[in-house]
Amino acid sequence: MEKLSVLGTAFQVILAFWPVWLSLTIMLALSIRYQSQLGLYGRLFGTKVGIAGVAIVSFWVFTAIFAEMIAPFDPLAQIVVMKNKVPGTIEPETAKAFLFGGDKLARDVFSRVVYGSQIVLIIAPAATMFALMIGVSLGLPAGYFGGKIDSFLSFLANMVLAFPVILLFYLLVTPGIMETPIPYTMAGIFFLFPIIFFLTLFYTRFKNRKETLWWQIAITLILGGWIYFGLVFDADPLGIVNIEPNELNIFVAVVFITSPAIFRIVRGLAMDVKSRDYIAAAQTRGESPWYIMLWEILPNVRGPLIVDICLRIGYTTIMLGTLGYFGLGMAPESPDWGTMIKDGSKLLRAYAHPAIFPAAALMSFVLGLNLLADSLREESLKD
Repeated sequence: MEKLSVLGTAFQVILAFWPVWLSLTIMLALSIRYQSQLGLYGRLFGTKVGIAGVAIVSFWVFTAIFAEMIAPFDPLAQIVVMKNKVPGTIEPETAKAFLFGGDKLARDVFSRVVYGSQIVLIIAPAATMFALMIGVSLGLPAGYFGGKIDSFLSFLANMVLAFPVILLFYLLVTPGIMETPIPYTMAGIFFLFPIIFFLTLFYTRFKNRKETLWWQIAITLILGGWIYFGLVFDADPLGIVNIEPNELNIFVAVVFITSPAIFRIVRGLAMDVKSRDYIAAAQTRGESPWYIMLWEILPNVRGPLIVDICLRIGYTTIMLGTLGYFGLGMAPESPDWGTMIKDGSKLLRAYAHPAIFPAAALMSFVLGLNLLADSLREESLKD
């Protein structure tokens, strides 16, 4: 069976990512050209660490977007003659190479790594953003009002944080729990928070401008309701917003476990900022508490929150990989990186490539997020 040389294989890998290189070049060129007009994001391009972080994260984002164009094979397709073949081996029928080799089930590792980026970039950032909405919605009133509200919400957060993270994940994503109404009940509660958050955000800002307020509320309810019923009840008539039960289970578990930590950060920031002069000025103007929290406190604590979110997406990515390694949550045939590492590790001494490439992908994505967070931290301190 024919095989490409190491240099030939590397060249083919680089060539396969041409849509990513093109998109990345355009994005970076425009970002550098207009960096003075892009605020905090634009200032990232003033440091090498910031550029590296943006480039690495954007590479995987574009890989997820163009996965169908990049991957030469179906990630689930099995070609018997390619079982455990080394990187660069050419598949006889199509004359296309298995650039990262074949796994124990004769699937193309390269295509699976590429499609695995879609799973990671859908679940990790989306679940973290939902957790952010919950943490902000509960952390702001806890820090601003204090007293019994703070004590009650902090008690609930501390209860969740008291459990070991791995054990709590194991309890929430074990296959048996998917047969109960628990995941959908939790999803029904958690997914209400973004809708409530944006409705409150718009109402407090535009309550005296009815012509602006009504269309914002209408769009929020239509889009929010569409996403809500699609995710929670699988009732999207267009079939665009849907999620498999095991993916929903993981999603809910990430939101549940991540929210208390974000709550504590937001609570602490709100307690610190509420004593500032501009908060007193807003109170003197007669602004409502929720207006002050959402339009005075929240914008002034965005720096630490943005940094934390970048780091937390990285932590979530690692956790998803850990769950996949333990065989929890995602379907066994899933091309997510954790499942690939688990499957490849069983034959690691004989065939290293099925585990090394998804591990390298996971490591590079988390590295990019960490570099991005470090750069954001430095820039936010200058504000």
